[in-house]
Amino acid sequence: MGNSSPMFMIVFLPLILGFCMLFLPNKLRGLAKAITLLASLVAIYYAFGIFSSPPEPYSFSLIAVDNFTLSLDLAATKLGTFILLAVCGFGVLISIYSLKAIGTETKRACEYFAAILLTIGGSAGILLTQHLLVLLICWEIVTASLYLMIITGGRHSNFAGTKSFAMIGASDGALLLGIAMLWLQSGSFDIRVIHLATDAAVPVAAFILLLTAAVTKAGAMPLHTWMPTSGEHAPVSVMALLPAAIDKLLGIYLLVLIVKDLFLLTSTSLRLALTIIGAATIVIAVMVAMVQHNLKKLLSYHAISQVGYMVLGIASGTPVGLAGGVFHMLNHAIYKCCLFLCGGAVEQASGTSELEKLGGLGRKMPVTFTCCLIAALSISGIPPLNGFVSKWMVYQGIIQMGTAGTSGVVSSLWPLWLLSAMFGSALTLASFVKVIHSVFLNRQRDALTNVKEVSRIQLIPMIALAALCILLGLFYVTVLSGLIFPALGLDAVTINLSTWQAGLATGMLLIGALIGIVIWLFGTKAVRVRQVPTWYCGETIDNEKMVVPGTHFYRTVSEMRGLRQLYTAQEKGWFDLYDQGGRLGLAVTGFLRWMHGGILPMYLTWVMVGLLAILFVLCNIW
Repeated sequence: MGNSSPMFMIVFLPLILGFCMLFLPNKLRGLAKAITLLASLVAIYYAFGIFSSPPEPYSFSLIAVDNFTLSLDLAATKLGTFILLAVCGFGVLISIYSLKAIGTETKRACEYFAAILLTIGGSAGILLTQHLLVLLICWEIVTASLYLMIITGGRHSNFAGTKSFAMIGASDGALLLGIAMLWLQSGSFDIRVIHLATDAAVPVAAFILLLTAAVTKAGAMPLHTWMPTSGEHAPVSVMALLPAAIDKLLGIYLLVLIVKDLFLLTSTSLRLALTIIGAATIVIAVMVAMVQHNLKKLLSYHAISQVGYMVLGIASGTPVGLAGGVFHMLNHAIYKCCLFLCGGAVEQASGTSELEKLGGLGRKMPVTFTCCLIAALSISGIPPLNGFVSKWMVYQGIIQMGTAGTSGVVSSLWPLWLLSAMFGSALTLASFVKVIHSVFLNRQRDALTNVKEVSRIQLIPMIALAALCILLGLFYVTVLSGLIFPALGLDAVTINLSTWQAGLATGMLLIGALIGIVIWLFGTKAVRVRQVPTWYCGETIDNEKMVVPGTHFYRTVSEMRGLRQLYTAQEKGWFDLYDQGGRLGLAVTGFLRWMHGGILPMYLTWVMVGLLAILFVLCNIW
């Protein structure tokens, strides 16, 4: 087969164009925007074709040395093509949003748009290849693209880019070692023929290494800290495309590949570890998100928390839990991308993302407010939106895991996993009550008088994503039967899935909302409301000047005994593996510097100690 294969084109066309665009001068950013939009549209065209009519497997030899051959080995699997369609869709939406969001003030616009294409091409390679080494190469391309996109945010984004590259790069090293162990055990790099039982030391070590790469890319705890740092300093469109959407899709794709194909998860300890990671990620990340004052940082911690539902659903080992975890992966990418784009619109219009400086933007930015409200309700698991359906499926998976009659500590602790998931959903709703109040419903600040809605072209992706939140919730049965179940090789008939009438429930909710509006319209006219001045510490304050800061919500939680110390330690980076690794490195460097102080007696002492150690080990003199 020639190189006209759609699978070959969707991988290499974006990669080649993206690489060439890296060398374009910034004055040609208009050309870079046009190329990116056109290439992303071509990519989604190919993705639709590959998904609807899967082509024959495509193999192209890259390197052949003796008995070793490195070839592309592209194949259109149902899971890979389903996620590829989502990746290309997000690529198009972010390209459209960035046409206006990345303006003339950005000095590295061409690099930014080049990184979008590199991300699309690298992701396509990951999702289509059946060769583990090619997957690793494409994985590194996406990592490099993330770094390039983050540092386009300016001076303050350099540290965020370095931290992200260091943490994800270290996990990529774990991926390399895990692949090497898989090859030692199976003698092959072909994903289709590897299926190892986790009943020996080497397969267990390989599983842990690959799991490390997957959870770091997805942003699960404890390897999550690159994401909040990036969220605070990187351009919001970067967060919407990679950490909120594509990185989640790729990380969970690798996790499903590990649990379902590459390994037979027979180890109770590994399943318990996976379940603990999921439950802890849900609860801890959402509790940190509740007390954040920066909108983008708050959204980043929620992006971390939602990964826990995906991991927990996959770890349940039940068909409905697995399907729920993968469905939540898709739903999360949709509503979290929408939330980041809304946050970027707010920051662009107001000049800040600090909640204390925002307020009253509901009337100034009605479209952004509506889209943000829909996405916030969706991430909180409110019916009939898509976030409710996937969370509800994860709950069912956990319950079925505990009631299936299987023995083991993981199954016996199912009430704890269920409580963690439901508690996290409640805290998510509480957190977004703070966000909606602080940004849109609070009294308008004087500095925001002239704020207006962002450009129409930036509103298109937000409206599309908010509409998807509604549609995927209402027509979830179609999505499950047409996308999720086939992607996972599950038979919808044999899955014990409790259904609910989305249309009826939506109608009842709308009727209730309509009744509330009628009561509000006519009730306020019938009842005379007495207005009195606001009293504050014995003084009268003008009502128009009285502002209730949203950042004060849940302050009592952060000041509770025990939690206060944990929040303080978290802010100081005590739980940040990147910071702690840096401190350890500095300590080791200081010790080595002390050892090599230039004093001859000290050098002679170390020489003698080394000789004695060699004699003890090699000559067995004692």
